[in-house]
Amino acid sequence: MTGPAPSAVVLTQVGDASLLAAACALGGVEIDALDTPVGAVAVCRSLDRGEPERAAETISRLLANTPVVLVVQRDGQIDATRWAAGVAGAVVAPGLLLDGAPAQVEGLLLGTLAREDLPDAVTSVGMSRWKATRALAAAARKARRARG
Repeated sequence: MTGPAPSAVVLTQVGDASLLAAACALGGVEIDALDTPVGAVAVCRSLDRGEPERAAETISRLLANTPVVLVVQRDGQIDATRWAAGVAGAVVAPGLLLDGAPAQVEGLLLGTLAREDLPDAVTSVGMSRWKATRALAAAARKARRARG
């Protein structure tokens, strides 16, 4: 008997999946970003050994002042690691993490939901540097105006 298909997600505090996808497009990370009540989640496209870690490293560098958590499920085992500024940090207890995780994240990690089952996800794949840059610049302008 085989377990669920491997999966990996990077939990962030980014408030908009389209901005996370744009940042990942600029960083060369292939993900599908999903809005959740606790922040945007990057669903890793490449699950080869080391690839989810490369995604977490890049995302945590892009979000330099915001820690992220990489959660990887392989062979039925879930591992979670906090990342900040491109460096892996403390290991997080997967049980505690899943207890408060959004349903989509839990479903992806437990194999009851596949990446293809996320119709509202925004992908970084194929997003041009121009489009990504424009999206991030527009968000920065909006944030500056909101601060007054």
